[in-house]
Amino acid sequence: MPFLAIAFPVFDPVAISLGPIAIRWYALAYIGGIVLGWIYARSLLKNERLWGGPAPISLTQLDDFILWVTIGIIVGGRTGYVLFYNLPFFAQNPSAIFKLWEGGMSFHGGFLGCVVAVMWFARRNGIPILSLGDVVTAVGPIGLFLGRLANFINSELWGRVTDPSLPWGVVFPNGGPAPRHPSQLYEAFFEGILLFTILAVMIRMGALKRPGLILGSFITIYALARITGEKFREPDPQLGFLWGGLTMGMLLSLPMIVAGIILILRAWRTRTAADH
Repeated sequence: MPFLAIAFPVFDPVAISLGPIAIRWYALAYIGGIVLGWIYARSLLKNERLWGGPAPISLTQLDDFILWVTIGIIVGGRTGYVLFYNLPFFAQNPSAIFKLWEGGMSFHGGFLGCVVAVMWFARRNGIPILSLGDVVTAVGPIGLFLGRLANFINSELWGRVTDPSLPWGVVFPNGGPAPRHPSQLYEAFFEGILLFTILAVMIRMGALKRPGLILGSFITIYALARITGEKFREPDPQLGFLWGGLTMGMLLSLPMIVAGIILILRAWRTRTAADH
């Protein structure tokens, strides 16, 4: 038994109650991620030094894009969860697909929804797709960090039972009596804080001048962080372990590594104004 077997602090999943209206922490995480991401994205677009000149996206265009990306995240995230994680249940209960307040979102689905939103909006507005993708993924870790904290508050997506030699563990109220890895906090650090820091440093070093470099780096590093986090996270009970002990999160992340590396290589081969 770990000497730091921490009893899970009791959180109310409802952050704000206004009569019959209940706003949950998970909803606030999405709202906060979008708002803070929008503020950070505006600061990136205003800094011409980061782009080697005027940014290829105007602030007005960014403001208009917020609604598009929000829809992409929600529709893509829910669709991904339905298809990847619980299709038999939703096939038998199709009305449950629309009960978003009961939980069930997939990052990989939400990411694909963002990709569609980026490509569609960029083509309609004559914006470079890769540059818009760079901005979106530069701010993405903010939402990932807040989302993982919300997972912890909701006592969901907890980790596997800790090894007896590990000096810490959390006893989740719905995870049995054994201490478990607080995998949500691990992922909040790796997918949120660490990923944001790496991308921010790259941006300060001129990565936005090579369209697709931040996008490719985000995809690759996130996939590696997710695969690492999945080693500590309890698999979804309706799926369990898949081929060779892999989880669904691992399998969905593997193609991202390939796609990310291709984008990185393409970005480095692209000559910037500073190269001429």
